[in-house]
Amino acid sequence: MTSDAVVLIGAGNMGGAMMRGWIASGIEPSSIHVVDPSPAPAMASYLSDSGINHHPAVPDGLVASALVIAIKPQMMGRVLPGLKPLVDEQTVCISIAAGTTLGQLQQLLGDCSIVRAMPNTPAMVGRGITAAVINSRVSEEQRLLADRLLKTSGPVEWLDREALIDVVTAVSGSGPAYVFHLVECMAAAGHKAGLDADVAMRLARATVSGAGELMHQSGDGAEILRKNVTSPGGTTAAALAILMREDGLQAIFDQAIEAAKQRSIELASEA
Repeated sequence: MTSDAVVLIGAGNMGGAMMRGWIASGIEPSSIHVVDPSPAPAMASYLSDSGINHHPAVPDGLVASALVIAIKPQMMGRVLPGLKPLVDEQTVCISIAAGTTLGQLQQLLGDCSIVRAMPNTPAMVGRGITAAVINSRVSEEQRLLADRLLKTSGPVEWLDREALIDVVTAVSGSGPAYVFHLVECMAAAGHKAGLDADVAMRLARATVSGAGELMHQSGDGAEILRKNVTSPGGTTAAALAILMREDGLQAIFDQAIEAAKQRSIELASEA
């Protein structure tokens, strides 16, 4: 049908966010094909209104320049073999499914060029970050195409070893949940200290999102920003003396990241 088609399998939250990023970056909607048998009503309307090609099943005669797979990991074994007609030697296949290795993807899709990527949920507002790794068949031209498609949701870090994806999953893939829980903890502590619960939550939420934006816009590193807020002998220093002690936040995060990393490894072996 066409040789420059970007084919998206699955138009859920992450797939939809990526697709909107492609259009914002200048990719023609008519070159985008979405295969999803039952998109949410709002997404179905968006696809119709924007001029994107929507297919309930893999159409005959369509070959992708880039095939982006944005479905749940447990669906991979059932869906991927049916995608083979979309793939030829020029196609780069990009998977954002957690816990599915390059080897498993190749077994399901055939001997083709594959990128395994791990984005995170802030991609939904254009502020994500993605780490990615390639198999040996990916050319530099294909890697650059994948980079272009992935970076519309935020920066891309290219890894030289697939095993590092498990660490990425633990740090940035799961990381937004850690930040949200930090807000919960700050709000709960403020409430225990005397604030109304709603006020405490608004303060905590605005503080964390504002600090994140400050770090985003600043050229300074996190350590410098922390020190800029910390007056010797002041209130921040008193709190950090608790958070930065030997059994404090760093020790907890070391354990948390290791647990998430090990679970990522287990999920790949269970697939």
